[in-house]
Amino acid sequence: MSLLTIARDGAIITLTINRAESMSPLGAPGDGEEFAHACDTINTDIGVRCVILTGAGRAFSAGGDIKAMRDRSGTFGGTPPAISDGYRDNIHRMLRALYSLRVPVIAAVNGPAIGLGCDVACLADIRIASEKAKFGVTFLKLGIIPGDGGTWILPRVIGMSRAAELFFTGDVIDAATAHEWGLVSRVVAPDALMEEARALAERVAKMPPHALRQSKMLLRQGREVSYDTALELAANTQAMMHATADHAEGVAALIEKREPDFRGE
Repeated sequence: MSLLTIARDGAIITLTINRAESMSPLGAPGDGEEFAHACDTINTDIGVRCVILTGAGRAFSAGGDIKAMRDRSGTFGGTPPAISDGYRDNIHRMLRALYSLRVPVIAAVNGPAIGLGCDVACLADIRIASEKAKFGVTFLKLGIIPGDGGTWILPRVIGMSRAAELFFTGDVIDAATAHEWGLVSRVVAPDALMEEARALAERVAKMPPHALRQSKMLLRQGREVSYDTALELAANTQAMMHATADHAEGVAALIEKREPDFRGE
């Protein structure tokens, strides 16, 4: 069954995890390929300036398919080496594709985001939660570890102590706690979630596309490199931006006291 539905509205693409009848589990064979194809298409289209990632129905994603784990089927079947390859070639491919998106990603978390679903949400640049959202990384309760790199992802979002608390207890937190811990930027009424996400995406999409993508790249690299390296990257990237028509347009618009019209030039 197909994982994603894709809708485009101008410069904004909405990706919906669409297995609503089963709380949108992830990791079925082919999920990595589907995510990779969608993300590659977005990356090569300079007309796309923002992505909204959400879930269908009452869940963002409840994580890995528990029935497949029970039956030892699909990605979770076969010998240990086969399972390891299933993670690398399918689940990790999905995660790498999402992490490698060059445009800003807003996760509109409409309901439970558990296990793999939580880590997928945490790969977004910005997270907005419905009041019905819940977050947890409950791998240990299933007798497994975070096989999706969650021990790398979550501490970068909420810090080591709180990430460790969630991993080691398997606790699930509500949207208000997620906001208090910095896991989400804001919490809104369920009926307002997509409206809020689209309004934010529209503000993002007004920015010059090349500078937008480069800013995301610098944010990501800035977490891993020294300050001196970050300054060097900034200097080299800034030189390219100064040569763009969008920079000239931004300066002219400010001087002329009007809204800029950025065209990706």
